[in-house]
Amino acid sequence: MPPLIALILWLVLLLALLRFDPARDQGVSFAVWIPVIWMFIVGSRLPSQWLGVQVGSFAEAAESGNSLDRTVFSVLILASVLVLMSRSFNWLGFFSRNLFLLAFLSFGLASIFWSDFPFVALKRWFRDFGNYLVILVPLTEANALGAIRALIRRSCYLLIPLSILLIKYFPALARQYEYYSGTVSFVGAATSKNMLGTVCLIGGIFFFWDLVTHWPERKERRARRIVLLDLAFFAMTLWLLNLSKSATSQVCLALGCLVIGAAHLRMVKRNPMLIKVLVPVGFFLFLILVFGFEMTGKVAQQLGRDPTLTDRTVIWNAVLSVHTNPFLGTGYESFWIGSRILQVWQVRYGINEAHNGYIDVYLNLGGIGLVLLSGFLFAGYRRICQRFTESYALGVLGLATWAVILFYNMTEAAFKGGLLWLMLLLCATAIPIRAEAAALERSRSRTGLTPDRFSKEIAVQRR
Repeated sequence: MPPLIALILWLVLLLALLRFDPARDQGVSFAVWIPVIWMFIVGSRLPSQWLGVQVGSFAEAAESGNSLDRTVFSVLILASVLVLMSRSFNWLGFFSRNLFLLAFLSFGLASIFWSDFPFVALKRWFRDFGNYLVILVPLTEANALGAIRALIRRSCYLLIPLSILLIKYFPALARQYEYYSGTVSFVGAATSKNMLGTVCLIGGIFFFWDLVTHWPERKERRARRIVLLDLAFFAMTLWLLNLSKSATSQVCLALGCLVIGAAHLRMVKRNPMLIKVLVPVGFFLFLILVFGFEMTGKVAQQLGRDPTLTDRTVIWNAVLSVHTNPFLGTGYESFWIGSRILQVWQVRYGINEAHNGYIDVYLNLGGIGLVLLSGFLFAGYRRICQRFTESYALGVLGLATWAVILFYNMTEAAFKGGLLWLMLLLCATAIPIRAEAAALERSRSRTGLTPDRFSKEIAVQRR
């Protein structure tokens, strides 16, 4: 098939899918497209990269960015703020219910004062602050679970088939060659194989979760269509994930599916505390095996993998040997700029992350940043556990995401605004009770249903 015909066919099928999507929930406003566009950019390429706009050398791109990208991100941030203002969002209540998140963001903002590149750090902080604004749009919808479903589903509708299209018909855009070995790697709509792996990880977790959630109702016509659609996209996701050869994403997808499957066992449904306790305990046992018995390299070697985890141990030693303030770090997103990155490149050329989220936070925000991040992860875990009583389905998705992000950041960096971080924020961020009540009332008034009837409809959707 000619590439142009394939592109047109993909576009037609995409529009048809969005128009006749059997999984479309009621009570989800058009505003959800704001975070969908944001997630599409985060999960694929910047607007300047899609349009082929030149930004100069790598150093210039890292420090100055691109005016087109800044404009697009600024418009999305402004649109999110306007939506929240129209909903009379209670900012004070939001931050009072997310104190560790407020402390983490405030410390990141304050760190620009000791950064070697304060203006660059400020721009990056403002861009990343947009992550927290855009996720509030679906969370303040009347049907928050439906909005979260719509956000992740639409993002996957865009990213997964597009990646397959580019790999099949536009290989020059979808393939890269390793700097050292020259071997080809498939990146799809993303910019690296690990980034494509993250897209597949998010898609795989979501479609497996949605499949398991709708499976008991599969005899109903709408549920049957959703199950078939989930199966098709889950199969596409697995094919792409295998092609990406992202070992971290493959292992984490298996872990996420295991948590979701275990949470839907009859025994666990009767006593959800089992899965709530098992996940953090499993992570702490993993840490003991890794740091107490140095099992990671041995296990990787037994599985036929590189015992250095594809030179990750070399990278960790290189970045930790660079002098940084152990308490304050180098400033928000400031480590990978200037002389420090040149020092690391003497050991491993071309990298721009530590391939470990915890080390990345330590390098930029020091030990204090790590403590605040840990506090937010603990608070997020508590919030996810509370959601089991509000919506069992959303609680399961949140716990699976929380478990995955803990393990994922052992060999990749996902605490600075990637798709996985956005998905965790969707599941672990608490919004003011008044905002929830206002969203429900707005939706009820649009439907014209009585309060009792509307409450029953929302309860059915949440299950």
